[in-house]
Amino acid sequence: MTLGLTGGIASGKSFVADCFAECGAILVSADLLAREVVNPGSPALVKLVDTFGADILTPGGSLNREVMAQKVFADPTARRQLESITHPAIAHLAECRLAELTLSPHDLIVYEAPLLFEAGAESRVDQVLVVVVAPDLQLARLLQREDLSETEAKQRVAAQWPQADKVQKADFVIDNSGSLQQTRIMVAALYDYLTRNDYLTRTVEPGASSS
Repeated sequence: MTLGLTGGIASGKSFVADCFAECGAILVSADLLAREVVNPGSPALVKLVDTFGADILTPGGSLNREVMAQKVFADPTARRQLESITHPAIAHLAECRLAELTLSPHDLIVYEAPLLFEAGAESRVDQVLVVVVAPDLQLARLLQREDLSETEAKQRVAAQWPQADKVQKADFVIDNSGSLQQTRIMVAALYDYLTRNDYLTRTVEPGASSS
């Protein structure tokens, strides 16, 4: 089974993914794939330079993510241009990696993708888990981990789907507003539920309701 893991920025998705890994899940990170598709010399990076200019590169020829972020987070048109270049490349790589993993027996594969819904990538997974967090805590965590002004932080939150919209499309939700231990317990419980044989192979008995 492949579980899509998503949520808003600074919601704690990576921590939840790490908790799944501790339980025994296999992880595939869309963020790591996104870094891979813009390696120096890659077609995606060449297109980004053509679109946004050579100033998005570091002196060594890598993508300068801070400069790229400054260009797109306050500009919806620029963000759509970025996504039109990177999303297809990430999609192709993700589908290849997930297909490779499904050839071997794994109890659970977790595909961590911050923009799972925004990129229309739900079809890559069997079920979706959304990680949510209280909005004031989300903003506080973002300001703590990034060198951003409050305005910049709010722009990054606003650049993604609202948490409530993601929850509406979720199969499972974990609220990460509490302690790390509370989140670990919730993840372990969900892992056990998802990897139970009766869940993975369940069918509707003749005459039973599927509702």
